[in-house]
Amino acid sequence: MKRAAYVSALTLATLVAVTAPATAQAVVGQPAPPFSLVDSNGQTRSLADYAGKVVVLEWWNYECPFVGKHYGSGNMQKLQKEWTSKGVVWLTVSSSAAGKQGHVDGAKANTLMSERAGSPTAVLLDHDGKVGRAYGAKTTPHMFVIDPKGKLVYAGGIDDKPSTDRADVAAAKNYVAAALGEVLAGRPVTTPASQPYGCGVKYAD
Repeated sequence: MKRAAYVSALTLATLVAVTAPATAQAVVGQPAPPFSLVDSNGQTRSLADYAGKVVVLEWWNYECPFVGKHYGSGNMQKLQKEWTSKGVVWLTVSSSAAGKQGHVDGAKANTLMSERAGSPTAVLLDHDGKVGRAYGAKTTPHMFVIDPKGKLVYAGGIDDKPSTDRADVAAAKNYVAAALGEVLAGRPVTTPASQPYGCGVKYAD
């Protein structure tokens, strides 16, 4: 990890020194909080729609340099394509409020994902932040994995390299990929939680 880049990013983007929202309900090992959100194409998506499937929730802010690390390197797109091809549902969630960094409407979300060759199952718009707060999403990216029984089995960072340096991706331990591999194999998740890192989610005031 390049110290200078990390310190600069800490200065520019409120990092993990963000307290979990008081309304956080999501607990690893417990049922994931239910939700319904409109996606970038105007379709309502509910967690209940994916009963029996493995679901990934990815909190996203396209202007965040930590998100930029994973999309700029192609890491996030690679994960999306690999795991959705195996039947995983990948839901990218934007909780940036109107007027805040990273806010998108449906059309902009679609354009950005197309430009970056992203492959989530859907981009969900959480402008009022209710779902983000229910999950205790603190950073972008903040990652969650839900098993086929609807239980939250992983919550935390995408990997163990909390930097904005794209070169760190290759050497990182990817917690999300590890959790997905274990869930699909019917095994317990070895690392069910880790410290999330990134820019603080830009919730409505």
